[in-house]
Amino acid sequence: MSLILLIEQVLNGLQFGVTLFLMAAGLTLVFGVMGLINLAHGSLFMVGAFAAAAVAGATGSFVLALGAALAAAAAAGALVEVLVIRRLYARDHLDQVLATFALILIFSEGTRWVFGSFPLYLNIPAALSGPISLPGGIEYSTYRLFLIGVGIAVAIGLGLLITRSRLGIQIRAGESDREMIAALGIDISRLYTIVFALGAALAGLAGALVGAIQSVQVGMGEPVLILAFVVIVIGGIGSIKGALVGAVLVGLTDTLGKLLLPGMFALFMPASSAATVGSALASMAIYILMAAVLIWRPTGLFGVRA
Repeated sequence: MSLILLIEQVLNGLQFGVTLFLMAAGLTLVFGVMGLINLAHGSLFMVGAFAAAAVAGATGSFVLALGAALAAAAAAGALVEVLVIRRLYARDHLDQVLATFALILIFSEGTRWVFGSFPLYLNIPAALSGPISLPGGIEYSTYRLFLIGVGIAVAIGLGLLITRSRLGIQIRAGESDREMIAALGIDISRLYTIVFALGAALAGLAGALVGAIQSVQVGMGEPVLILAFVVIVIGGIGSIKGALVGAVLVGLTDTLGKLLLPGMFALFMPASSAATVGSALASMAIYILMAAVLIWRPTGLFGVRA
C-alpha cells in the first residue's frame, strides 16, 4: 500500500468525520441542554437534502441550495419543537423515543408525498468539481476538501458561539441548571426553540452537503443518525469539542478499518476469507471503539462526571 493511498484515505476519513460532526453537534446540543432523545434528527438531515436538491434544480445555484437547506431544516425544527417536542420535556425518555420515532414516519411519508419515491440528485458546482493537487503529488477531490473546510469552519463558529456569546452563556447555563436560569428571567421556551432550530439547521446543512456525493432519498437520515449517536457517546453528551473529536475518531476508524483490516488478515488467511473477515470487523470497529471509550471513561471523552 502506497503512502499516497494512505493519505487519501485519511483525508476521506476526516471528511466523513466532519460531516458526522455537523449531525452530532446539533444532536449533542439538544440532548445536553434539553435532555431530549430526538430520533427525528435524521429526518431534519433529510429535509435539508431535499430542500437543497429542489432549490438547486430550480435555480442551478449551489449557494442558494445550501441557504434553502439551512432555512428549511431550521424552520422544520422550530415548528416541531413548538408543536410536539415542547410537550415532552417533562416526560420520561421512553415517551420521547416513541414520539420522535413517530416524527420519523411522518417526515418520511410527507417527503415521499411531496417529492415522490424516486431519488433526487444534487450536482457538485463546477468550481468544486474535479481533483485538486496537494503537496506530495496527491490528487484529491476538491469538493471533499471543501467539506472538510466547512466542517472545521462550523466547529470554530460553534465554539465561539458557545464560549463567547450571550446565547452561548445561556445555553451552557441551561445545560447546568435550567430552573435557575428560568428564575433569573431567561425565557427558557424561547431558548429551547433556538437551540432546537440551530441543531436542525446543522443537520440540514449536513444533508445538503452529503446530498451532492450521494443520492437524496427518503430515509437517508436514519443510518447517519445511528453514527451521530455513537459520536456523542464517544465524545461526551453536551460537548461540542467532544462531538468534533468523536466524529473525527469515528470517521478515521471506519475509513482506515475498511482499508487496513482486510490486508492485515490476508497476511495469515486466504485472500477471500481475509476480505470477508476484515470487512466484517471493519464494520464493527466504530462500535468496538465506543465500547472501549465507555469502559475507560463512561461519560465519554469530554463528558462531565456527575
